[in-house]
Amino acid sequence: MPHRAFTQKVETKQATVAVIGLGYVGLPIAVAFAESGLTTVALDIDHEKVDRLRRGVSYIPDVSSDAVAAQVQEGRLLPGTDEAVLDGMDAAVICVPTPFTKAKSPDLTAVVAAAEMVARHLRSGQLVVLQSTTYPGTTEEVVRPILERTGLEVGRDFFLAFSPERIDPGNRRYGVTNTPKVVGGCTPACTKVCAALFASLIASDQIHQVQGPRAAEMCKLLENTFRSVNIALVNELLKLCDRMGIDLWEVIDAAATKPFGFMPFYPGPGVGGHCIPVDPYYLAWKAREYDFYTKFIELAAETNASMPFYTVRKVTEALNRAGRPVKAAKILILGVAFKRDIDDPRNSPALEVLKVLARQGAEVTYHDPYIPKVVLPEDRFLTGASTATLESVPLTTARLEAQDCVLVAVAHRCFEFPWIVRHSRLVVDAQNATKNIEEGREKIVKL
Repeated sequence: MPHRAFTQKVETKQATVAVIGLGYVGLPIAVAFAESGLTTVALDIDHEKVDRLRRGVSYIPDVSSDAVAAQVQEGRLLPGTDEAVLDGMDAAVICVPTPFTKAKSPDLTAVVAAAEMVARHLRSGQLVVLQSTTYPGTTEEVVRPILERTGLEVGRDFFLAFSPERIDPGNRRYGVTNTPKVVGGCTPACTKVCAALFASLIASDQIHQVQGPRAAEMCKLLENTFRSVNIALVNELLKLCDRMGIDLWEVIDAAATKPFGFMPFYPGPGVGGHCIPVDPYYLAWKAREYDFYTKFIELAAETNASMPFYTVRKVTEALNRAGRPVKAAKILILGVAFKRDIDDPRNSPALEVLKVLARQGAEVTYHDPYIPKVVLPEDRFLTGASTATLESVPLTTARLEAQDCVLVAVAHRCFEFPWIVRHSRLVVDAQNATKNIEEGREKIVKL
């Protein structure tokens, strides 16, 4: 099917789309396709997720249950686990996780599995789009050979492109339908077909076409490495300002008054989520194939990775000044999500802080209204088993008063910080969440 025929099918709402992987990226995109009028199959290997979606229940804060229920009832959103539905799809969009190994090498297990699944049902005229964040070359070097083993050829028999996801969990301003899209196909026709598909979600003038998948893949890594490097800069300056007796948050606010040439970034206990802690290592790993060593980028990643340990040091120093050793100290961590107002603890620096404090003998608990429990792998120091499951404790006056230290690791909007400070003996604030609190400032230690 020529790309013009595909475009016409999308424009007339006759195209069918399968979204593979229903996490923080896949579910919002699947619902958006359905809301645009396209019949959308939402595929995942997690039966519990699929069952919830079939009942019209969302498990992601950015997607309301009402939105899911409406599209399921209309028959435009079809959650399922059976890959056989791919036989009739016009497009397959892959949104599976791309973590790294313990050695900081890319783990493309899920991408390979998804590509092989698509290959088993690949047909002429179909579009395949990879959205998972990965290193430049993945689409052409990993996904394309799997698909072409069927005997079908990219650009002639089917279309293949990369379009980086730009989902920002918890962002109330920008979402799937108002964030510009970057697309890069293996051939010019592939790029046009991919652009046509996403034009069903966003204005066509907001779709930026690049010359190929490698440029689109690098675009995503640039976006997140930019953030990693700048966060590392302010994290390093935080340590310097601590020694110099300067409030870095005040300095950043002052610098941000400049209307040009400056963009504010803020320090914290580390970086988390799927992108910022992962993407620099993907880029560094691929760069070594070209005998190129991204020292600057890797140094930034190392700086950010050191922040949980710096945070523990600040907690320890604060306890020492209060005449309390960290061993056996009762410490309550507020927030274990990787950022505020979301329910995702992936690569959360707060969890690393928790583990380090526990190793030092502290009695550590946490409270997070978005995350009722967390599973910490390979933490024998906590339970004597290979994994430790911790549950969020209630946040009460009595609990706050019983703590030797309360650490603000994530500044959820629902936290009542004046009340928290009032009833706490000692507060270590890693997010500058208490900056406007006057009463009890003598209790507060900022990172």
